[in-house]
Amino acid sequence: MDPDQREEDENSVAGISAVDIADWRLRTFALYDQVRKIAVGDPFQAHVYWRQERDRMFGTHPASALTAAAKANFSGLRTADYDPRFRRFASLSPEGAGQEMNVQTGTDGVVPFVRLGTFDLDDLGSLAVWRLRSYGGGIFVPFRDATAGKPGGSYGAGRYLLDTIKGAHHGLRGSGQQEFILDFNFAYNPSCAYNEAWACPLAGPANRLAADIPVGELYVPD
Repeated sequence: MDPDQREEDENSVAGISAVDIADWRLRTFALYDQVRKIAVGDPFQAHVYWRQERDRMFGTHPASALTAAAKANFSGLRTADYDPRFRRFASLSPEGAGQEMNVQTGTDGVVPFVRLGTFDLDDLGSLAVWRLRSYGGGIFVPFRDATAGKPGGSYGAGRYLLDTIKGAHHGLRGSGQQEFILDFNFAYNPSCAYNEAWACPLAGPANRLAADIPVGELYVPD
């Protein structure tokens, strides 16, 4: 079962309608489409827009991962200011391609992924690039960095850099062998960071960075 389908099932249990879930997805795809367009000329302004729209959606949309109690006190997601040093470009290398990863979840059994290759990010390290092998497909790049679980840092179980099945994609550049745009300023927490009803695939050993990534969405425990 793909991540979106899992969220649909869990949200339905929580009383969120399929119509609201569909609207959330459409708004998310539209958000990233606009972010990519703005980022061509000004990644900083694209980040401002991304933060504003995500805060609005999380605080007001019925399919938000936030509980009703959390929404009542919501003043915005904790997101770091934009830092251009964490906007990177990488080609997909074949290293590790074909490796399988089966994620055991408490609600949906085993969720299967196959590795497409690796992004080499110089001083930051490297990240495995995965494709969901069940319905929907999509490129999935979770990561966990050295700030995870630390006070003032990021979510302990990791964050998402790319998840194209949900529209979270920063785009490509170049011709021929295209490079992926990997902008860690747009890293975000999985839904399970805010609501334990969600079942979220998290970063395995091949998606853990020894470096600090102090940008993107951070985390404040309840």
